[in-house]
Amino acid sequence: MATVLTRQAPSRAPVERGSDDKLGLDTSSTSINSDIPPLGVPIERKKYWWQRSKPHDPDAVATLPSVFDDPETSEKYTPRSDWENSHRFDPLARWTWREENNLIRKIDWRIMVWACIMFMALELDRANISQALTDNFLGDLHMTTNDYNLGNTVFKLSFLCAELPSQLVSKWVGPDRWIPAQMTLWSLVAAGQFWLSGRASFLACRALLGMIQGGFIPDIILYLSYFYKHSELSVRLGYFWTAMSIADILSALLAQGLLRMRGVGGHSGWRWLFLIEGVLTLLIGIFSFLLMPPGPTQTANWFRGKGKEGWFNEREETIMVNRVLREDPSKSDMHNREPITFKLLWQSLCDYDLWPLYILGLCFQIPFTPVGQYLTLSLRGLGFNVFQANLLAIPNTVGHMITMLAVTYAAEHFKNLTALSVTSQLWGLPFLIWFNVVNTATESRWVIFAVTTLLLSFPNPHPIQVGWNSRNSNSVRSRTVSAATYNMFVQTSGIISSNIYRDDDKPLYRRGNRVLLGILCMNICLYAGVKAYYVWKNKSRDKKWNAMSENERLNYLATTEDEGNKRLDFRFEH
Repeated sequence: MATVLTRQAPSRAPVERGSDDKLGLDTSSTSINSDIPPLGVPIERKKYWWQRSKPHDPDAVATLPSVFDDPETSEKYTPRSDWENSHRFDPLARWTWREENNLIRKIDWRIMVWACIMFMALELDRANISQALTDNFLGDLHMTTNDYNLGNTVFKLSFLCAELPSQLVSKWVGPDRWIPAQMTLWSLVAAGQFWLSGRASFLACRALLGMIQGGFIPDIILYLSYFYKHSELSVRLGYFWTAMSIADILSALLAQGLLRMRGVGGHSGWRWLFLIEGVLTLLIGIFSFLLMPPGPTQTANWFRGKGKEGWFNEREETIMVNRVLREDPSKSDMHNREPITFKLLWQSLCDYDLWPLYILGLCFQIPFTPVGQYLTLSLRGLGFNVFQANLLAIPNTVGHMITMLAVTYAAEHFKNLTALSVTSQLWGLPFLIWFNVVNTATESRWVIFAVTTLLLSFPNPHPIQVGWNSRNSNSVRSRTVSAATYNMFVQTSGIISSNIYRDDDKPLYRRGNRVLLGILCMNICLYAGVKAYYVWKNKSRDKKWNAMSENERLNYLATTEDEGNKRLDFRFEH
């Protein structure tokens, strides 16, 4: 259950404890200071809509205790003077739960909804090739399934190579400028696929799309971290990836109309699919220049609001800035247009404590991706026509949305990221075993469709793991680089996945299914290893920290050169 804070007697507040503990300093003997506004004390309250409502006062103080409430630690975490939101930082700021909840809803509508729409635009332009396949795309361009695999590999490799450079550019010029520019450029390339003429032009367009789209996801995740606390971001990333699934459904529905345009102007239906969806996402890209503010206190412009106020007033900006900083002071250690130097880049890449998460990013989707990439082709091979194949790709997408949101909420509720993430592999185990032991050549096509749909409805832990990576970074510098690095490993998994089902193994892909089952079993062991590593790491730090006196801890905070997640007062989440 979550907690709310009610009023207590004015006092010098203790530093943060519990699941967000950073210091663990002993403040039991602190003196009373009547100049400091009161904080609250935790009580249980309703967190999710399905829970029974608990009585609580919405006008109670919602300001959570933090390191800023102790004068001896506050100065060590005070934001830099050149941080773009420093004018709204106020350690004495207090607000109520009613104000905070209203503000979060406002951020959701102003920031999160458009972020989801932008992600849908990316997914439309990178995934509509699945619908194109059902309209004799390969035949029209005189290509084989191996050429298709190569195209997926080229796209993923280009996407991967662009991740980190794109993130560095975004950190330098600002995501509010770079992301709309990316969208505009990739939409032009996506629409340009109308004029594909063969294998060479197909591979060139896949490479260009990957290079321009690469970096979008870590760019937007870093951007959202400016507005949300860690637990809020993880849940919203669940909706973020749900938007991707919604885009897949919309793409399948749009294909029902656009592919029927085969013959219009003497062109194939898939050509009109690429052109029209590319123009649609171009419009979204243009509007993104107007609808993406640089940060929480920089929302004013001619389109977003009149005068100096913008989308949020001064009070809302103060709450927005301080609620995020009180949970994670490291979010103020870089300006939102400050570039990452080569030294900082190297430090972040060498952060071996994040490598376990990168390895998970490399492996966790491989058991499912080949089946999804070949879904529409497999359905056509089972005897379903073009339009049936596209519509039958929708049920697994809906199931995937439901299970992904469920597992994301559960991870925050039960506070166990590893246990909920590994459910994806446990889910897929019986279905991949079925594919390996059953002769699908003699099975009913509807049974094969049902098993495939259930397999692809797996509870994707990607939102959990992206948020997990952000939490365990503990600095803007590391968060910037690690978000891109994690996604590079995810894209690498796509390259591996695109080469598991081979032309000489079709149509049943027996060899490929054995490989998928073996990787899935390996993944279960990997999750156990990641859990063990972070538990061991935290226990090692606890031992060192608890052996220090309070004065030694304060001296450490004042003199340490440790940064980010290398600090002794930081604990990894798992």
